[in-house]
Amino acid sequence: MKSFRYKQSLGQNFIYDSHLLHSLLDRTTIGHEDTVLEVGAGRGDLSLALAARCKQVVTIEIDERLQPVLEDRFSSWPSIRLVMGDAMALDLAGLMAPYGPFHIAANLPYYLTTPLLNHFFRLPLPPVSINVMVQKEAGLRVLARPGSPDYGPLAVRAAYWGKAVLAARVPAGAFTPPPKVDSSFLVIQRHERLESSPQDEAVFHKLVTAAFAMRRKTLANNLVAAFAISREQVGHHLRAAGLDGHIRGEALSLADFIRLSDLLTQST
Repeated sequence: MKSFRYKQSLGQNFIYDSHLLHSLLDRTTIGHEDTVLEVGAGRGDLSLALAARCKQVVTIEIDERLQPVLEDRFSSWPSIRLVMGDAMALDLAGLMAPYGPFHIAANLPYYLTTPLLNHFFRLPLPPVSINVMVQKEAGLRVLARPGSPDYGPLAVRAAYWGKAVLAARVPAGAFTPPPKVDSSFLVIQRHERLESSPQDEAVFHKLVTAAFAMRRKTLANNLVAAFAISREQVGHHLRAAGLDGHIRGEALSLADFIRLSDLLTQST
């Protein structure tokens, strides 16, 4: 790999340290009988670490230049299936359906962190857990709490999907080539059951997006624009949800979003 040209456009920052990779996987719930979907095989180092501890690895790689390298490295590992393609375009649920329950593991490119996580959160065949390396700022946005500057749609959807924890901080120097900032390894364990769920998930997700569409505006203003309803109707829904008419989206908890989502669902 000495002559390999890393593509900045693909966010290629690889970890070659086997000890570090195994240490990170020790902090997940991935076990010997599990199946893992890996997004972004890279050179295959994480793929091999996963294969050493689980039953089946299905790994996706978009960079065709890496295909011969990966096929060679995986040739003695029948438990690794390589799929060349774009994870955002592939039918991940269809790909993983034959394997039953599965985990996701990935070293996510920074520019695709939010789209990929949102994609994972809304898979019709949900994984058991999502275990991802993300750059530090993205980690803060996943773990953010209501009222904090980093709180937004990603934090709400992560909290709805599962319990996210910061499993490890990883310095930039652990990657080749090193990125400009440090990274965070997140483990997100899917909720077995929520205390409450929205009556209509599509309305819930629409509300979450709308609430942060224009952060300087009140939630009421954003809802009038997104749901094409009158200010009077919005005010009624906010009062019924126990929310102040001047509240902003970043102040709402997950429970607030679910409660307000149900009121919007009932009125349509």
